[in-house]
Amino acid sequence: MFSVGTDSTAKRFFLCLAALFSIAPLAVAGQNNSINSATKSGSWSGILVFSSCNADEAFAESPECTKNVPGAKLALYDDTNRMMYGLEPQEKVAAHLGDAVTVRGTLDDSTIRMASIELMSIGLAVGQKAPAFSVHDQSGRVQTLDTLKGTNGTVLLFFRSADW
Repeated sequence: MFSVGTDSTAKRFFLCLAALFSIAPLAVAGQNNSINSATKSGSWSGILVFSSCNADEAFAESPECTKNVPGAKLALYDDTNRMMYGLEPQEKVAAHLGDAVTVRGTLDDSTIRMASIELMSIGLAVGQKAPAFSVHDQSGRVQTLDTLKGTNGTVLLFFRSADW
């Protein structure tokens, strides 16, 4: 506890305190609006899901993410940063629900205004030869395509991201 000398000093103190707490949220809101209003050009990759799905459900590949819910729009889920992005115009993505895509355009707040969309290809096509590579395995040994090749072929699996 503290004591204040006079009633007028206490009133002035609490008036200043009230003013400070009233102005601070407005200043922060102004900062957020200026940050969010900036647009950024680029490309984003992910899976097309319905906006009724949240990032956790999309990460878990929930079947709910591909169910059409009234009022829901198609959105892009980027699993590298666990972000959901709105997409406009919707006509460009309507045929790609559940597909892995790369969209190019501008990001405004959390909505991508698309200039283009293309399907992502994951891995090699059937019959396509793997490129030469060398990587360290979990034991620190260098592995190449030749050291891994078996008599019946080779299957390589790489994880882009994992949630351990």
